[in-house]
Amino acid sequence: MERRLGRQEASEAVQEYGWRYVLGTFQTSVLVGTLAQAIGVAADVVAACGDDADRHLRVDVRADRAVLTLQSTEQAAVTTLDAELARRISTTVEKSGFVPEPGAGEVRSVQLLEIAIDAMDIAGIRPFWKAVLGYADEAGAAGPEDPLIDPLWQGPAVWFQQMDRERPQRNRIHLDVSVPHDEAPRRLEAALAAGGRLVSATRAPAFWVLADLEGNEACITTWQGRDN
Repeated sequence: MERRLGRQEASEAVQEYGWRYVLGTFQTSVLVGTLAQAIGVAADVVAACGDDADRHLRVDVRADRAVLTLQSTEQAAVTTLDAELARRISTTVEKSGFVPEPGAGEVRSVQLLEIAIDAMDIAGIRPFWKAVLGYADEAGAAGPEDPLIDPLWQGPAVWFQQMDRERPQRNRIHLDVSVPHDEAPRRLEAALAAGGRLVSATRAPAFWVLADLEGNEACITTWQGRDN
C-alpha cells in the first residue's frame, strides 16, 4: 500500500540511487550529450514508471541533461511508491550508460525555489497573488493561508509568512532556495564569499538566513531539522 514518507525516511530511501529529497520531492539529474539523448532518457524513465508516470513523474528535458522529479500529485508529497520508482528509474538510466546524479555537472545541484511573502493579512492578499500569477492550490491545501503553486510546474511556489507588526523599511519578499542537504554547506560558503552575510543560523540546518550588501534576504533551506 502506498504510504507517505517522513523527511528522514524519504532522504534515506533514495540517496543510494543517486536521488535527493528536496522540498517534498525526489530529484536527480542525468547528464547527456544531445537533446535527442535527453528525450531518449525521458522515454526510458516514463516506460520504467509504467502506469504511475502520469501521477508521479515530471521530466525537464534540456540539450545537456534531463532533470527528473518524483512526487505523488494526489498527496503533494513523496511516498513509498515514489521511492520504488526512483530505484527503478536509476536502474534503467544506468543500463543505458548514464548516471543519475543530483549534483551533476558544474552548473549547480538540483534545487527548488520558493518565494516567501510577509503579510499582516495573508487571507486578504493570497487571492491577488493567485490571480496575478495564474497559480493554483496545492493538492489538499486550499485554505486561505496555504501556499500557491504553478499548475504547469514552471515557476517557483509562493508561500506566506505571518508578520507580527508592520515593517515598512524591511523587504517583504524573500527567496527560499531548497537544496540537497549535502549541498547546503557549499552553497552557504559560496554566498558568503560572494559578499553575502549570515543574518541568522538559529534554525539551521532547516534554513540559514542570508542577506546581500543592501540587506535583501534569501534563505538556503534543507529538509533537515524540521521534525523537532
